[in-house]
Amino acid sequence: MQMKLLKLEKVKDGKYLKNYELTYLNKAGREKTYEIVSRRELKNASDLGKNPSGISIVATCNDKLLLLREFRMGINQDVFNLCAGMLEDGETLEACIERELYEETGLKLKKVKRILPASYAAVAISDLKTYIVFAEVEGEPGDDHTSPNEEIKASLYSREEVAELLETEEFSSRAQMAAYFFSIGADPI
Repeated sequence: MQMKLLKLEKVKDGKYLKNYELTYLNKAGREKTYEIVSRRELKNASDLGKNPSGISIVATCNDKLLLLREFRMGINQDVFNLCAGMLEDGETLEACIERELYEETGLKLKKVKRILPASYAAVAISDLKTYIVFAEVEGEPGDDHTSPNEEIKASLYSREEVAELLETEEFSSRAQMAAYFFSIGADPI
C-alpha cells in the first residue's frame, strides 16, 4: 500500500507561521498524524510546497565567501548562515536579492551568476520552498539594516578561513554545504 494524505487541518495561525496537522494513511494501512508549519495559507494537499517564498544567497566578493554570523532564536545561539530572506508580495527575485543583501550586509549585488530551481528548505517540518542564488557582490560588509529582532554580523572569508570555521563553528546545513565546497575550491557554477 502507498502512503496517502487523508486530511490537512490548520491547528494554529501564528503571526509568521501556520501550524497544520496532516492525517495520512501509512504503508500498513493505519492513520498517522504529522505536524508541519508553513508560511502560507494551505487549503488542500495541492497547496503544499506550491509557491517558493524565499531565497538563500551564496555570495562571493574578490574570491571570498560571504557568511553571516547570526543569533537564531530557535537554537538560542549564534550560527553561521547564508544571507537569506523572504520574497515580499509582488517583488521580483532580483529585487529580493538586492534588498536582502543590503538589509543584512550593506553589500551591493554586482552580478547574479545562477539561480537554481526552487527547492525545499526543511522537508521534515515545513513546505518552505526557496531559491538558491549564486551571486557576485561588491562593497564592504557593514552594519545590518534589519529589525531589532535580528542580530547579524556579515563578513567575507578566504577559503582558508572558511576551512577553519567549518572545524570550529556551528553552521546551518545550507551554509555548511556552501562553505565546504568553497573551502575546497569547487566552483559552484
